[in-house]
Amino acid sequence: AGMGRTRVELFYDVVSPYSWLGFEVLCRYQHIWNIDLHLRPAFLGGIMQATGNKPPAMLPKRAEYMLKDVNRMAKYYQVPVKISGGDFQRILGTSNLGAMRFITAIDMTQPRYLEPLSREFWMRFWSQREDISQPENILAVAQQAGLSSEVSQKLLGMISSLAVKNRLKETTEEAIKYGAFGMPAVVAHVDGEPHLFFGSDRLELLGSVIGE
Repeated sequence: AGMGRTRVELFYDVVSPYSWLGFEVLCRYQHIWNIDLHLRPAFLGGIMQATGNKPPAMLPKRAEYMLKDVNRMAKYYQVPVKISGGDFQRILGTSNLGAMRFITAIDMTQPRYLEPLSREFWMRFWSQREDISQPENILAVAQQAGLSSEVSQKLLGMISSLAVKNRLKETTEEAIKYGAFGMPAVVAHVDGEPHLFFGSDRLELLGSVIGE
Protein backbone atom coordinates (compact mmCIF):
# COMPACT_ATOMS: atom_id res chain seq x y z
CA ALA A 1 0.00 0.00 0.00
CA GLY A 2 1.25 3.44 -0.93
CA MET A 3 1.95 5.92 1.83
CA GLY A 4 -0.88 8.34 2.46
CA ARG A 5 -3.25 6.45 0.18
CA THR A 6 -6.86 6.17 1.26
CA ARG A 7 -7.93 2.56 1.77
CA VAL A 8 -11.13 1.95 -0.17
CA GLU A 9 -12.94 -1.36 0.08
CA LEU A 10 -15.47 -2.50 -2.49
CA PHE A 11 -17.86 -5.21 -1.28
CA TYR A 12 -19.50 -6.78 -4.30
CA ASP A 13 -21.35 -9.77 -5.70
CA VAL A 14 -21.37 -10.69 -9.40
CA VAL A 15 -25.14 -11.18 -9.34
CA SER A 16 -25.51 -7.42 -8.87
CA PRO A 17 -25.36 -5.26 -12.03
CA TYR A 18 -24.79 -2.09 -9.98
CA SER A 19 -21.79 -3.80 -8.41
CA TRP A 20 -20.30 -4.26 -11.88
CA LEU A 21 -20.72 -0.56 -12.64
CA GLY A 22 -19.12 0.45 -9.32
CA PHE A 23 -16.33 -2.08 -9.81
CA GLU A 24 -15.38 -0.81 -13.27
CA VAL A 25 -15.39 2.83 -12.22
CA LEU A 26 -13.26 2.17 -9.12
CA CYS A 27 -10.87 -0.04 -11.10
CA ARG A 28 -10.37 2.90 -13.48
CA TYR A 29 -10.06 5.49 -10.74
CA GLN A 30 -7.54 3.53 -8.70
CA HIS A 31 -4.97 4.75 -11.25
CA ILE A 32 -6.10 8.39 -10.98
CA TRP A 33 -7.11 8.85 -7.36
CA ASN A 34 -4.75 8.42 -4.43
CA ILE A 35 -6.52 5.26 -3.24
CA ASP A 36 -5.56 1.76 -2.27
CA LEU A 37 -8.45 -0.30 -3.67
CA HIS A 38 -9.35 -3.57 -1.97
CA LEU A 39 -11.81 -5.82 -3.78
CA ARG A 40 -13.93 -7.69 -1.23
CA PRO A 41 -16.10 -10.46 -2.71
CA ALA A 42 -19.13 -10.97 -0.45
CA PHE A 43 -22.53 -12.67 -0.65
CA LEU A 44 -25.46 -10.40 -1.47
CA GLY A 45 -28.02 -12.99 -0.34
CA GLY A 46 -26.47 -12.99 3.14
CA ILE A 47 -26.63 -9.19 3.37
CA MET A 48 -30.26 -9.08 2.20
CA GLN A 49 -31.24 -11.75 4.70
CA ALA A 50 -29.41 -10.16 7.64
CA THR A 51 -30.86 -6.70 7.00
CA GLY A 52 -34.35 -7.66 5.83
CA ASN A 53 -33.78 -5.97 2.50
CA LYS A 54 -35.71 -7.07 -0.60
CA PRO A 55 -34.53 -7.19 -4.23
CA PRO A 56 -35.49 -3.96 -6.03
CA ALA A 57 -37.47 -5.97 -8.58
CA MET A 58 -39.98 -6.96 -5.89
CA LEU A 59 -41.50 -3.50 -6.33
CA PRO A 60 -42.81 -3.28 -9.92
CA LYS A 61 -42.31 0.47 -10.27
CA ARG A 62 -38.78 0.17 -8.96
CA ALA A 63 -38.06 -2.73 -11.32
CA GLU A 64 -39.33 -0.61 -14.21
CA TYR A 65 -37.00 2.24 -13.22
CA MET A 66 -34.07 -0.11 -12.65
CA LEU A 67 -34.23 -1.38 -16.25
CA LYS A 68 -33.83 2.16 -17.57
CA ASP A 69 -31.33 3.15 -14.91
CA VAL A 70 -28.91 0.25 -15.42
CA ASN A 71 -29.02 0.62 -19.19
CA ARG A 72 -28.37 4.39 -18.94
CA MET A 73 -25.46 3.84 -16.57
CA ALA A 74 -24.07 1.04 -18.76
CA LYS A 75 -23.99 3.44 -21.69
CA TYR A 76 -22.51 6.29 -19.64
CA TYR A 77 -19.73 4.20 -18.07
CA GLN A 78 -19.28 2.01 -21.17
CA VAL A 79 -19.78 -1.24 -19.29
CA PRO A 80 -21.46 -3.97 -21.37
CA VAL A 81 -24.16 -4.84 -18.84
CA LYS A 82 -27.49 -5.55 -20.53
CA ILE A 83 -30.65 -5.82 -18.49
CA SER A 84 -34.21 -6.67 -19.51
CA GLY A 85 -37.43 -7.66 -17.78
CA GLY A 86 -36.65 -11.39 -17.83
CA ASP A 87 -33.44 -10.86 -15.88
CA PHE A 88 -35.21 -10.45 -12.55
CA GLN A 89 -36.49 -14.03 -12.72
CA ARG A 90 -33.08 -15.17 -13.91
CA ILE A 91 -31.37 -13.60 -10.89
CA LEU A 92 -33.83 -15.20 -8.47
CA GLY A 93 -33.44 -18.54 -10.24
CA THR A 94 -29.63 -18.62 -10.25
CA SER A 95 -27.48 -19.60 -7.32
CA ASN A 96 -24.45 -17.31 -7.24
CA LEU A 97 -23.02 -18.81 -4.05
CA GLY A 98 -20.64 -21.16 -5.91
CA ALA A 99 -19.36 -18.32 -8.07
CA MET A 100 -18.74 -16.09 -5.05
CA ARG A 101 -16.97 -18.94 -3.24
CA PHE A 102 -14.83 -19.52 -6.32
CA ILE A 103 -13.93 -15.81 -6.41
CA THR A 104 -13.18 -15.99 -2.68
CA ALA A 105 -10.88 -18.98 -3.27
CA ILE A 106 -8.99 -16.94 -5.88
CA ASP A 107 -8.72 -14.03 -3.47
CA MET A 108 -7.18 -16.37 -0.88
CA THR A 109 -4.73 -18.09 -3.22
CA GLN A 110 -4.03 -15.98 -6.35
CA PRO A 111 -5.28 -12.43 -5.63
CA ARG A 112 -3.72 -11.01 -8.79
CA TYR A 113 -6.47 -12.78 -10.74
CA LEU A 114 -9.26 -11.35 -8.59
CA GLU A 115 -10.02 -8.38 -10.84
CA PRO A 116 -10.05 -10.21 -14.23
CA LEU A 117 -11.92 -13.20 -12.78
CA SER A 118 -14.65 -11.06 -11.21
CA ARG A 119 -15.05 -9.08 -14.44
CA GLU A 120 -15.36 -12.30 -16.44
CA PHE A 121 -18.15 -13.57 -14.15
CA TRP A 122 -20.10 -10.36 -14.75
CA MET A 123 -19.46 -10.67 -18.51
CA ARG A 124 -20.86 -14.20 -18.51
CA PHE A 125 -23.87 -13.42 -16.37
CA TRP A 126 -24.79 -9.93 -17.54
CA SER A 127 -23.54 -9.76 -21.14
CA GLN A 128 -23.72 -13.36 -22.30
CA ARG A 129 -26.58 -14.39 -20.03
CA GLU A 130 -25.02 -17.69 -19.01
CA ASP A 131 -25.81 -19.73 -15.92
CA ILE A 132 -22.82 -19.11 -13.65
CA SER A 133 -23.99 -21.73 -11.14
CA GLN A 134 -22.80 -24.57 -13.41
CA PRO A 135 -19.28 -25.94 -12.67
CA GLU A 136 -18.36 -26.09 -16.37
CA ASN A 137 -19.25 -22.41 -16.78
CA ILE A 138 -17.24 -21.51 -13.68
CA LEU A 139 -14.26 -23.32 -15.22
CA ALA A 140 -14.78 -21.52 -18.54
CA VAL A 141 -14.80 -18.17 -16.70
CA ALA A 142 -11.54 -19.07 -14.94
CA GLN A 143 -9.90 -20.07 -18.21
CA GLN A 144 -11.00 -16.81 -19.83
CA ALA A 145 -9.47 -14.92 -16.90
CA GLY A 146 -6.12 -16.59 -17.60
CA LEU A 147 -6.07 -19.44 -15.09
CA SER A 148 -4.73 -22.85 -16.06
CA SER A 149 -7.20 -25.74 -16.02
CA GLU A 150 -5.15 -27.38 -13.27
CA VAL A 151 -5.48 -24.34 -10.96
CA SER A 152 -9.15 -23.88 -11.91
CA GLN A 153 -9.98 -27.48 -10.97
CA LYS A 154 -8.16 -27.07 -7.67
CA LEU A 155 -10.12 -23.89 -6.91
CA LEU A 156 -13.38 -25.59 -7.85
CA GLY A 157 -12.54 -28.25 -5.27
CA MET A 158 -11.91 -25.52 -2.69
CA ILE A 159 -15.40 -24.01 -2.91
CA SER A 160 -16.83 -26.70 -0.65
CA SER A 161 -14.04 -26.25 1.93
CA LEU A 162 -14.73 -24.75 5.32
CA ALA A 163 -11.92 -22.22 4.89
CA VAL A 164 -13.52 -20.69 1.77
CA LYS A 165 -17.06 -20.82 3.16
CA ASN A 166 -15.94 -19.10 6.35
CA ARG A 167 -13.95 -16.45 4.52
CA LEU A 168 -16.96 -15.48 2.36
CA LYS A 169 -19.18 -15.46 5.43
CA GLU A 170 -16.71 -13.27 7.35
CA THR A 171 -16.37 -10.77 4.49
CA THR A 172 -20.17 -10.59 4.23
CA GLU A 173 -20.47 -10.02 7.99
CA GLU A 174 -17.80 -7.32 7.78
CA ALA A 175 -19.85 -5.47 5.13
CA ILE A 176 -22.91 -5.71 7.40
CA LYS A 177 -20.90 -4.32 10.35
CA TYR A 178 -20.02 -1.30 8.22
CA GLY A 179 -23.74 -0.79 7.67
CA ALA A 180 -24.22 -2.40 4.24
CA PHE A 181 -27.77 -3.42 3.32
CA GLY A 182 -27.16 -4.08 -0.40
CA MET A 183 -24.46 -3.91 -3.04
CA PRO A 184 -22.14 -2.49 -4.06
CA ALA A 185 -21.01 -1.24 -0.66
CA VAL A 186 -17.96 1.02 -0.80
CA VAL A 187 -16.10 1.80 2.42
CA ALA A 188 -13.49 4.57 2.50
CA HIS A 189 -11.24 4.78 5.55
CA VAL A 190 -10.54 8.45 6.25
CA ASP A 191 -8.73 9.52 9.43
CA GLY A 192 -9.45 6.17 11.04
CA GLU A 193 -13.18 6.46 10.31
CA PRO A 194 -15.02 4.17 7.88
CA HIS A 195 -17.38 5.98 5.47
CA LEU A 196 -19.96 3.78 3.77
CA PHE A 197 -21.33 4.58 0.32
CA PHE A 198 -24.09 2.45 -1.16
CA GLY A 199 -24.51 1.95 -4.89
CA SER A 200 -22.55 2.96 -7.95
CA ASP A 201 -23.95 6.48 -8.13
CA ARG A 202 -22.21 7.95 -5.08
CA LEU A 203 -18.69 7.96 -6.45
CA GLU A 204 -18.41 11.74 -6.71
CA LEU A 205 -19.30 11.92 -3.00
CA LEU A 206 -16.62 9.32 -2.30
CA GLY A 207 -14.17 11.50 -4.24
CA SER A 208 -15.16 14.51 -2.19
CA VAL A 209 -14.75 12.71 1.15
CA ILE A 210 -11.27 11.41 0.25
CA GLY A 211 -10.20 14.81 -1.06
CA GLU A 212 -10.20 14.06 -4.78
